[in-house]
Amino acid sequence: MERRGWRRSAAYVGLLCLALIVSAWASFYFGGSLDNWAYDFIFSATKPHAWPKHSVILAIDERTLQKRGGVPNLRGMLAEALPLVNAGKPKAVVIDVILSDREAGPVDAALAKALRPIHNLVLASDLLADGFEEPLPEFVQPDTAIGHVSVRLDDGDAVVRAIPLEKHHAPPPERKWALSLEAFRLSRGVKQIEEVYPSSLKVGDTTIPAYYREGGYSEGRLMRVRFAGPDQPIPRIPLDSLLDHPELAAQFAGKVVFVGATAATEHDRLATPLTNGSVQPTSGIEINAEAFETMANGLFLSTAPEYLMLFFAAGFVAAAGLAFRYLPGWMAYAASVLILVAAGLTPFFFFQHGVVFATSLSLGPAGLGCVCAAGYYHLVVRRNLRRSEADKARYQQAIHFVTHEMRTPLSTIQGSSDLISRYPLTEEKRKQIALNINSESKRLARLVEIFLNVERLSAGQMELKHEAIPVDEMVQVCVDRTRALAERKQIGVTLDPVPGALQITGDRELMEYACYNLLTNAVKYSPQQTQVTVSVWKDGGDIRIAVKDQGIGMDQKEVKQVFQKFYRTKKAEESGEAGTGIGLSIVQQIVEQHGGEIEVTSQPGAGSCFTLVLPAAARPVAPAGHPPVPAVAGRPTGPAERR
Repeated sequence: MERRGWRRSAAYVGLLCLALIVSAWASFYFGGSLDNWAYDFIFSATKPHAWPKHSVILAIDERTLQKRGGVPNLRGMLAEALPLVNAGKPKAVVIDVILSDREAGPVDAALAKALRPIHNLVLASDLLADGFEEPLPEFVQPDTAIGHVSVRLDDGDAVVRAIPLEKHHAPPPERKWALSLEAFRLSRGVKQIEEVYPSSLKVGDTTIPAYYREGGYSEGRLMRVRFAGPDQPIPRIPLDSLLDHPELAAQFAGKVVFVGATAATEHDRLATPLTNGSVQPTSGIEINAEAFETMANGLFLSTAPEYLMLFFAAGFVAAAGLAFRYLPGWMAYAASVLILVAAGLTPFFFFQHGVVFATSLSLGPAGLGCVCAAGYYHLVVRRNLRRSEADKARYQQAIHFVTHEMRTPLSTIQGSSDLISRYPLTEEKRKQIALNINSESKRLARLVEIFLNVERLSAGQMELKHEAIPVDEMVQVCVDRTRALAERKQIGVTLDPVPGALQITGDRELMEYACYNLLTNAVKYSPQQTQVTVSVWKDGGDIRIAVKDQGIGMDQKEVKQVFQKFYRTKKAEESGEAGTGIGLSIVQQIVEQHGGEIEVTSQPGAGSCFTLVLPAAARPVAPAGHPPVPAVAGRPTGPAERR
């Protein structure tokens, strides 16, 4: 029972471990869509606290384009507006317009003149197939920073949740930092961006946590953007309004000014977690400004370490396993609901602390763990129910048999006692009846003792004696007791010579019962004029007692079940031999309590061989006048060769 329980526990733990491995693997390879959806949902459901704005957007909107000559006059508008911006004394000016193409000479000259006096200027560059698209040389001053304007569109839904902090092109090896990162560096008065192992960056006293995605290092470092949303918009001034009202430039003082197109006609609009599915996505200049605000306010979202997420995943699976292992019925299912709720709330909890936890790595293991645990114990309960019903049926059959068997000795005892009490009988006849009563009483007592032994052994209440048992004497007694039964069926019982003075330690009465039971079973289920052979030998530190018959035999399925209580093989029931099906169960428990085991080899129609394997006792001392007992006994032929 303990071994079976251990095997069941091991199988249960193995199933839960498999559920953890499968769910973790599925999360890493297929959980991206769920994680993105959950990320956007949490982002939208979490109301951020108010934070100060360190930037202003100078927007080239639809009205500006309509009134100022449209896109063809874009550089002219910039040349006119930038002196006003610079007069407002901003910390830095970021122009999110690619200035790589040459236009009319006066326009470019005017723009170059407007850019020249600006301190902390950041110009935009775009990465093309053949390299970076750089601004014209006349627009670039020695201290001008150039940043890329690329964003990271997540696979599958094309939503911007992060920006690449760097972009690489080779050959020749070339790297540019993000436009917003360069703006943050200049606003902090830092000359160089430091790279911190393994992926973070450091700008002055600020450490920017970054991460790598599927593309690995070739994709560059990524930083999640903490979008403020419509409740906390970044201040915006239309360029047309600035040209009409120059006094608005006072709002640029001490701010980083992002200059770029916000007009929908420019098609520079992308979906973000807050605008996913919206008819009005976010413009590129707003995304860059939001990325800058994320850095300026330290509103970073880091990724939970994989080991931490796996630890929580294992915890959810273990909780599901413990719930269905120790809680009864509906309580286990209620606990599984709570586990799923906890798994769903875990990403919310981490997000509140600025950490992104993969939802698929919390809900996936929790869900699969609950399903596997519930399914396993559903099957276990059904199996136990079927086994219980089968045991109940066999028990009832055994009770019917015992009741029938008890009637016979009881009837004999009752009839014999009536004869003695009613009729005058001769002394010889009375003695014969008394012997008959005594014999039937002992038979009845044996039936009762068998059932008591079953219950006592099952409950572990039978105390074993610890005495030296000479094996040859014990086996010889059992063989002698069996010969009377064997002679009725003309079956020969042979005991092979026992090598040496072998002995075991234990309860002799119980061990004799075990040996006798095997012998009587061999005789009962063997046809007439066959042979039953008993062999004893020492094998290393064990003593083996083998009982081989030429009876009906069993198949392998029956061999596995033959030690179950009240189990009888189909051929045993068809043989007409009476039996309860509990003798071998008692034998197994007796042997196991003596630290041994039973081995069975059998084939249908070719007989069976039951071998008791018991620990040998200390080597006995040879009596005076006898040669010493050999250290290792020889191994006999016969059943021993069939192991």
